[in-house]
Amino acid sequence: MSTTTEQQAMDELYAAARAEGGRLVVYAGGDAPSQAGLYTAGFSERFPGIDVEVTVDLSKYHNARVDGMHLRGDNRADVVHVQTLYDFPYWKEQGLLMPYRPLGLEHVDPAYVDPDGTYYALFAFAFSNVVDTAVIPEERAPREATDYLRPEFEDRIVLTYPHDDDAVLYQFEQIIARHGHGWLEKLLAQNPLWVRGTATPLEVIASGERAVTFTSFYFLRPPEGDTLRFLPAREDFFQSWYQMGAILADAPHPAAAKLYMSYRLSAEAQRASAQWPARTDVDIPGWRPLPEYGNTSPKGFLDFMADRARVERARGVMEDFIGPVTGANPTGVDRLWH
Repeated sequence: MSTTTEQQAMDELYAAARAEGGRLVVYAGGDAPSQAGLYTAGFSERFPGIDVEVTVDLSKYHNARVDGMHLRGDNRADVVHVQTLYDFPYWKEQGLLMPYRPLGLEHVDPAYVDPDGTYYALFAFAFSNVVDTAVIPEERAPREATDYLRPEFEDRIVLTYPHDDDAVLYQFEQIIARHGHGWLEKLLAQNPLWVRGTATPLEVIASGERAVTFTSFYFLRPPEGDTLRFLPAREDFFQSWYQMGAILADAPHPAAAKLYMSYRLSAEAQRASAQWPARTDVDIPGWRPLPEYGNTSPKGFLDFMADRARVERARGVMEDFIGPVTGANPTGVDRLWH
């Protein structure tokens, strides 16, 4: 589709979204309320007059909300994009998803696109090393899993509980597959601070309480003046996956939902992604395309998420080593209905 044709199609969707009431409700997987800005920025500027409500919460809570709303016959959301990748085939089987092929979908790897267009990758996330280079110079920053065992990082590490987040859990599984559980025992001896949510370590680092993490994502191109840096491992595994999205079959605002999905997969929005785009024809200056990194595996994570017995075994082992998850939901979200 040419740029002109795509623009015309987007304008038609925009007009339809305005005509149906100009409202959109998105359930976005995440762990900090501020992450809603990742999804409203650009869209709200490009399409004024569309009232966008984005609720960010842990994916393992959003998926239950989707199921619960369906059982009650009271759906309130239009779009859902979450980390619980195993939910999408189930939701499709249950008839919960609306077939729709957004503009730009032809540029997404078919491995991450449902053949019937009910769900598809929208963007990629990755977890690896994040440091404040004003505190730890980049050349001294830990890059590999064994670097976190250096004496200088004792009492300076903050990590997300792996048994509270399946993406972090897969990351730990892969690191341990290479270095053994002895590595985990040595890591525990460094007295890391365990927290809920992958955004929380960034807050802890910003406060000066701790200095390093490998269980968070950060911008590939940080804002000017920002000293936090995302430094993916060079040899050890780093976690990455394509966040899937879908329009719910009984979306209250289907035109706005289609507009949102087409915008999310537009070249404009993909270039503005916090990390890697889902489209194979969009590059991030200074970074290789995600598939070119040999030490990460979005496909591996997709398979991991589909094998719930494997996930539960890994979760149990991590709880045995680390202890139970403690702390409130980092998003502060409780129920979304009354």
